[in-house]
Amino acid sequence: MPIKRGVNRKTRFESMKNMKNSKLILTDCDGVLLDWSYRFFEFMDEKGYTLSDGYEKVYGVENCFDEVTDKASARKLVTEFNESAWIGFLPALRDSVKYVKKLNEEHGYVFGVITSLSTNQYATALREENLVRIFGENVFDFIRCIETGADKDSELMEFEDSECWWIEDKVENAECGLKFGLNPILMRHAHNEIYAGSNMRNRNIRNARSWKEICKIITGET
Repeated sequence: MPIKRGVNRKTRFESMKNMKNSKLILTDCDGVLLDWSYRFFEFMDEKGYTLSDGYEKVYGVENCFDEVTDKASARKLVTEFNESAWIGFLPALRDSVKYVKKLNEEHGYVFGVITSLSTNQYATALREENLVRIFGENVFDFIRCIETGADKDSELMEFEDSECWWIEDKVENAECGLKFGLNPILMRHAHNEIYAGSNMRNRNIRNARSWKEICKIITGET
């Protein structure tokens, strides 16, 4: 099954109106399918940057390194990384391969990736190659790359009231999915732990520490 690129927004939106109980799972990529931080920290180490104490508990590159103190500098570094060869070789996050394939092969789900990586043609090609190499081509219905760090409101609006599952690690994006009638699941990390579990700002957002837990939520299996 070929992966869709540049899907016409109007056509897809119209088709999504009748997608309740569908077999499409919408998902972020970095921090959900792939371990972006692992490779980014290697990149930063090679450039001579030093991780700050407690970096794993904060969100945003400007909070993670002693030498990076503002968002503009952080964004420049993230863009450089995301549009480099590094981005094509991110490892899978945790147990994502086993359970993404299980959801696809045993339960018939396909995945639509919405990732604020970059719209750079080189970067988007590397992202697709990375995902297909790790998970296989049949797993993905589409892989959509938007501007680095962009919010996902307009992308998620296309699937409004579809009740599709939406897997994210950024709290604001999970909440955005809920606003548009999706079923968000927050992938827990140290940086979002304060918002997860009993501290979740919106109790209608489920959270999970692994893809095994996500698989159980989606399928209802024990």
